[in-house]
Amino acid sequence: MDGRVKYIREALEHNGFPHVAIMSYAAKYASAFFGPFRDAAESAPASGDRKSYQMDPAQSDQAMAEIALDIEEGADIVMVKPALPYLDIIHRASRRFDTPIAAYNVSGEYMMINAAAKAGLFDKSAAMLESLTAIKRAGADIIISYFAKTAAKQMKQ
Repeated sequence: MDGRVKYIREALEHNGFPHVAIMSYAAKYASAFFGPFRDAAESAPASGDRKSYQMDPAQSDQAMAEIALDIEEGADIVMVKPALPYLDIIHRASRRFDTPIAAYNVSGEYMMINAAAKAGLFDKSAAMLESLTAIKRAGADIIISYFAKTAAKQMKQ
């Protein structure tokens, strides 16, 4: 996937769209937390996995290198995905780069909180806000979450 941001940036500029922002999936980990979405979208790999183009969960330096490369190629925002298991990556990136950091609170994180709340293990609203706060505290400038509408309503109250 290296070079994709540069190609998109060049195409946008060549076609008169230099102000269109690019958000790259700079640090997308091969994660079990994508499972609920893949099941719902029926997009699980027929065979093998996606590890050839998603990062090894044990790697943190690779994330910094991939983020740096995407910024060098012209990304305006870089994303870490999923968010909660990689709060350390969000934190490192926010300290190292002067580019907005987006964090994607993915389907598995959402379902984990919902399932635990449904089982009566904790308060859903409190767990939701606590997890979103942790992502923000780690250094995310932007949080993309299935909880967005619910969190917005709750914070407005």
